[in-house]
Amino acid sequence: NILCCSCFLIDVVAGTESSSILQDSGFISANVGDAVTVHCFYEGHMDMHFSWYKQPLGDKLQLFSTVFKFDRNATFYHEFKDNPRFSVENGQEKNHLRISDMQLSDSATYYCGSSYGNKVEFGEGAILIVKGSGSRNMTVLQQPLSESVQPGDSVSLNCTIHTETCAGEHSVYWFRHGSGESHPGIIYSHGNRSDQCEKSNEAGSPTQSCVYNFPKRNLSLSDAGTYYCAVASCGEILFGNGSKLNIQ
Repeated sequence: NILCCSCFLIDVVAGTESSSILQDSGFISANVGDAVTVHCFYEGHMDMHFSWYKQPLGDKLQLFSTVFKFDRNATFYHEFKDNPRFSVENGQEKNHLRISDMQLSDSATYYCGSSYGNKVEFGEGAILIVKGSGSRNMTVLQQPLSESVQPGDSVSLNCTIHTETCAGEHSVYWFRHGSGESHPGIIYSHGNRSDQCEKSNEAGSPTQSCVYNFPKRNLSLSDAGTYYCAVASCGEILFGNGSKLNIQ
C-alpha cells in the first residue's frame, strides 16, 4: 500500500511593504466606556476572506472574527461571540473593527488579516491601550518624562506602580516607539515578580508601591524614541505615559 500525503504551503506576509493590508498601527489610546474603531483597508480583488486577531499582552494570538468578502455580517469566536460590544464593518475594500463600551480587558494588539488560496496576509497590528477610571486606585508613573543624552551614554528608566487594592505579583513590559516607526513592540519583560514592592510606612495605609527599572547602556542613535511601561496586575493592564529618550 502506498500512503499519499498532500502538503500545502501557506505563504504568510505580515506587515511588509508587499502586503495588501493597510491597517491602523502604533498606539491607540482610549478610556473605559469609550468606543474605538480600528481601521483596516485592503488592496486588490483576489482576497476573499478577512479576519481580526487579538493578542493580549504576554499571551497567545486569538482568533477574533472572520468574514467572507460578500457577506454583510462577520462571525465572532470564543468570548467575543454574541457580544454586542463588537462589530465589523465589511465591504468596499475595508474590514473595520469596532469595539464599544471599552473595558480594561480590551487592551491588546489587534491584527487585521486576509487570505486567498494559500496566501495569508497580516497588517502591522494596532496596540490598543484602555485606561481605567481609577476606581481601583492604581496608577503607573514613569520617570524621567524626557531625557537628552549622547551616543555611548547610559540611562535608567523608572516605572512605579501605586495600588491600594491589589497586592501580589506583577508582570511588567517595556515598549519602544521610535521616530518614524509605525509598529512599536515589546523590548523587555520583567516577568512575574513582587520582590520590588513595598508597603506604605503610614499606619493603616493599604498602599503598596512597586518600582521597576529598565537600564539602557552604551546608547546609540537607534535607541531614540518613547519608552512605555505596561504593568499587568490583578486582571488589569495599566500603561504609563511614556519616557521620551532623545539622543543627540
